[in-house]
Amino acid sequence: MAAGSRQKKYSSLLQKDLSEIFQKKMANAFGKAFITITEVEVSPDLSFAKIYLSLMLSDNPSETLEMIRERKSEIRKHLGNRIGKQVRIVPEIAFFMDDTLERANRIDDILSKLDIPPEEKDEDDEENKD
Repeated sequence: MAAGSRQKKYSSLLQKDLSEIFQKKMANAFGKAFITITEVEVSPDLSFAKIYLSLMLSDNPSETLEMIRERKSEIRKHLGNRIGKQVRIVPEIAFFMDDTLERANRIDDILSKLDIPPEEKDEDDEENKD
């Protein structure tokens, strides 16, 4: 349980610092894309982090993600400068697209197309309520 809470604290730290790096240090590096760090998953030994991104206002999100991946070492260097005194090692990082919003929209779309008839009220149910 201690490792779980340690991982959560570390992932929160990484999420906060990476968000600031994308906002301040690399604000114009990826065009007009608005990059949000939605989740950070850290390995139990804290040596590897999976960073999930939401890319808004990007003309081509997959191309923007590829640009981010190409600049991974630069991003990791900025991260090391920020957290280097707090941690023993700066984790290896990998970026992934967070498709939660797309999946939610797809589910909403499917649900809106369903033809669900209204529930019929039973006479017995009405009598039992009184």
